Amino acid sequence: VQTVESGGGLVQAGRSLRLSCAASGFAFSTSAMGWARQAPGKNRQWIAGIESDGRTWYDSTVEGRFTISRDNAENKVFLQIESLRPEDTGRYYCALWRPRATPPTPEYEYGGQGTRVTVSS
Repeated sequence: VQTVESGGGLVQAGRSLRLSCAASGFAFSTSAMGWARQAPGKNRQWIAGIESDGRTWYDSTVEGRFTISRDNAENKVFLQIESLRPEDTGRYYCALWRPRATPPTPEYEYGGQGTRVTVSS
């Protein structure tokens, strides 16, 4: 799994941002994908997922402001963030998601360095 995340940056609170992830190394169109966020000093947290049929899932902390989408023709997944808050600051990673995985198969498989988002108040 290889992913290249982009679109992060320094933004003011209240603004919007669209993160992109280009994925390769696996059958993208038939795979679920998602995004995780690692805030400074905290563990990485799964925040949004999208299955191959378009069904989506969001953590309660982001539902309503974040929208995940995908483009199977381009092997890309996106995360639209509205009304950015300082607590959205962190590094955002996309990953291959296996929502019904059982051990030892990992539920998430990351492949990139993420993209950093910093929200100023």
